[in-house]
Amino acid sequence: MASSRSRIRYVCTVCGGQQSRWMGQCPHCGSWGSLEETAPQTSSAAGSREQGVPRPSPIEEVDQSVKQPVSTGSDPVDSLLGEGLMPGSVLLLGGDPGVGKSTFVLQLMGGYCRQGGSAVYITGEETLAQVRQRAQRLEVLGSGIRALYTTRLEDVLGLLESDPPGMLVLDSIQTLASGEAEGTAGSPAQVRACASALTEAARSANTALLLLGHVTKEGQIAGPKLLEHMVDTVLYLEGEKQQTYRVLRAVKNRFGPTSNLLVLTMVQQGLHIVHDPSTFFLRARDPELSGTAVVMAMEGQRAFAIEVQALASRSFFSVPRRTSLGFDTNRLHLLLALMEKKLNLDMAGVDLYARIGGGLRLQEPALDLG
Repeated sequence: MASSRSRIRYVCTVCGGQQSRWMGQCPHCGSWGSLEETAPQTSSAAGSREQGVPRPSPIEEVDQSVKQPVSTGSDPVDSLLGEGLMPGSVLLLGGDPGVGKSTFVLQLMGGYCRQGGSAVYITGEETLAQVRQRAQRLEVLGSGIRALYTTRLEDVLGLLESDPPGMLVLDSIQTLASGEAEGTAGSPAQVRACASALTEAARSANTALLLLGHVTKEGQIAGPKLLEHMVDTVLYLEGEKQQTYRVLRAVKNRFGPTSNLLVLTMVQQGLHIVHDPSTFFLRARDPELSGTAVVMAMEGQRAFAIEVQALASRSFFSVPRRTSLGFDTNRLHLLLALMEKKLNLDMAGVDLYARIGGGLRLQEPALDLG
């Protein structure tokens, strides 16, 4: 009994860190109440480890042959991913509800199938009739996309074993549940178990796996943070529902550059790529207005012109307001301190509001001048 208790571990559902005893706060990520008890190691698992120990091999003897990426049918999307979809890779696409994740992946699957690939769309949120209606509106019917409704992990693993497609889309990872994991669908334990099993199966079958995930109110993908470390590529689809444009951003990519972005615009036939973002974001600009400046910004490997807007008004409060949209508020505080110190400008009695035109979110240092 004492030996069994000594093997019990407490795993953080946010970062995946392990502890030998329960703690109120995870020492790795600082999350409260995130440590969950895991089952002790069984004797069968220990026996299987004793039967065969893997031996490391010299790195110069490692096979250098690599898989060739497959085109998605869109050169801008291929450039964002690296050179296309890598067989056996796992991608994670996150975004707010209604931002257009399902629309984007259906268009991506249509282009992939037109290049001769095979794709399967697995949904646990919509009926197959709803998926067909969207595919008809996006004009991808007849391209060879197959669809399946299920919320069981075992069904997906069976498909990857018996008839693996070149591309598999799961919408979404939070709707899938495994009978061998604890908790309900969408819980950290279920998301972690399902993602781990799917990743291993997709790589064994050389299938490009695309997982769709919901985001929290903080803008992070829901579920354990370990999920983003397990996959090869993490994409975020950003945008306001009141705006017609969307921004597809790569925050992690093992096969290409990170921090790249793609500007899309939502129309009746789906998401269309904006090839000249500068013209798109500056088309409504009025150069006669004060408080605006046009600056060149680099995001990833793309440069485009954007408008920075600022407004200063007399404050009626003892502590003036400082509001920024599209960039870090602490950056605004730093710039105001420099202006007060070096330019002798008195900012203590005014409210200040600054934003990036078009609703973009950027971290480009060149924005400071604007």
